[in-house]
Amino acid sequence: MFAQLLTPPYIPFTFSFLIMVGIGLIEVVGLGLGHLDLDGDGPPDAGDSVLAWLGLGGELPVLIWLTSLLGCFTVTGLAAQQTMTALSGAPLHPGPAAAAALLIGTVLNTSAANGLARVMPRFESTVVSTDDLLRRRGTVLEGTARRGFPARAKVIDHHGQAHFVMLEPHEDDDTIGTGESALLVRREGKLFFAMADRPTSLNPI
Repeated sequence: MFAQLLTPPYIPFTFSFLIMVGIGLIEVVGLGLGHLDLDGDGPPDAGDSVLAWLGLGGELPVLIWLTSLLGCFTVTGLAAQQTMTALSGAPLHPGPAAAAALLIGTVLNTSAANGLARVMPRFESTVVSTDDLLRRRGTVLEGTARRGFPARAKVIDHHGQAHFVMLEPHEDDDTIGTGESALLVRREGKLFFAMADRPTSLNPI
């Protein structure tokens, strides 16, 4: 059987199996390339729908998805060649056999990948959206922020990570100086607008 796997009709599937084993070894020794983030900030389009159908639109790492695809391709190809050999006495030519196995394997992999995505533990990430910085306080690091003249500020997110943003005062006539903290209240593109944290003085009655 092993010698048969080295014959031309089986070479595409033997090669696929070796790649699958290689990826598995990479994952085992901890050198995996990690999670491929395919999420975008824009509205879903046809490309996103195709990725979701293929099983790549969720939280499944791309290497796991690729390993699953290679497994489906290998099993489908070997089964097809064995079946054709039993029926006609000879396997298919490697080109048509690989094309058919890729088509059928891709369809099978949609179910396999989506099933794996449901049972695999979710990836914990400390990545935050830019909008998550709103309603948090930032400290101006240098300069004085005025309307039309933003200053660089540091904001700490809920994971304790520091983010550096450019901010202007929310009020037209306000200023926020170096070392002062301010509440980020809105955003326009990459620019934040903030209200300075200053004590309100109470006039005696």
